[in-house]
Amino acid sequence: MHKMGSLDNIVHVNIYGEEYAIRSDNDEAYIRQVAEYVDRAMRDLAEKVPNKSPSRVAVLAALNLADELFAARNIGQSELSVVERRTHEMISLLDEKLPALPE
Repeated sequence: MHKMGSLDNIVHVNIYGEEYAIRSDNDEAYIRQVAEYVDRAMRDLAEKVPNKSPSRVAVLAALNLADELFAARNIGQSELSVVERRTHEMISLLDEKLPALPE
């Protein structure tokens, strides 16, 4: 995260028509970027599922965002597993091909 260092940083943002004062140790640009992402997620969902209360839109958007997070984490773990496997394969190959160095 983009840390500034103090929770004294307060940024006013608008999400789905509501004003929020966000207190964070992240910089203002980062907070605004996150707020805009949440706002866009809620507005996109509201277009697809009309006539829902703002609280329902918020919960459904939160579920969608959590799904994105979990999918990204799974991709990261999968890629990490591939890197670890290939690293072990290369080490084994080097151990096979290189003569043992005298101690």
